[in-house]
Amino acid sequence: MEKLKDKTIIVTGVSKGLGLTISKNLLNKGYSVIGISRTSSEELSFFENFKQLNFDLSNSENLETFLKLNLKNTKISGFVNNAAIAYDDIITNLRLDKLQTMYNVNVISPLIITKFCLRNMILHKIKGSIVHISSISVHTGYSGLSMYASTKGALEAFSKNTGREWGRKGIRSNCIVAGFMETEMSNTLTNEQRDRIYKRTSLKKPTETQSVANTVEFLISDKSNSITCQNINVDSGTI
Repeated sequence: MEKLKDKTIIVTGVSKGLGLTISKNLLNKGYSVIGISRTSSEELSFFENFKQLNFDLSNSENLETFLKLNLKNTKISGFVNNAAIAYDDIITNLRLDKLQTMYNVNVISPLIITKFCLRNMILHKIKGSIVHISSISVHTGYSGLSMYASTKGALEAFSKNTGREWGRKGIRSNCIVAGFMETEMSNTLTNEQRDRIYKRTSLKKPTETQSVANTVEFLISDKSNSITCQNINVDSGTI
């Protein structure tokens, strides 16, 4: 029987916040993790089953070449698409340069990594799992988040169709629709804005990053073998 350490999971955006929590959770469970982010995390460097790859995902043109060079002989069992940037503004203030950068990080690079992982899984006959981190802003609507929400909505559509295309190979694809968490991305909000958001939830509190990380691990694992093409809400009861 294959050991978890022989299952290698790619996780993006691992240096801080949710990505760091997801990576530590997978590593503590026994998986091997390859982290892709602009900067390294000292916390993850202590794990023997962790490998860091430094890359700026806004540079999507060179990403495929980077993956082929650095992961040439690696068998991939899962991909957690966590890295994201938020361009928060109302649509009438749209700036094309900021929008394009956000789409490179949030949509185009994840699609390229998914392509790489799928080809790898098919080559090695691995029944892998892909998990995209989405956002409740796709489904609820928040002023100033229309452009950010559009990137996450694109991922949800992509994930469902990926699962349809490759389910015959035993490859699954799901999205976690995460609620607002206390992370660096939410630091731009005022206390008043945070309170308003959290009061809209059933639990009246932010979504815990550990709860999202636990759900990621469940979807990556064989415990969720019959779950694909789904959006799983982890949002403190917002939707």
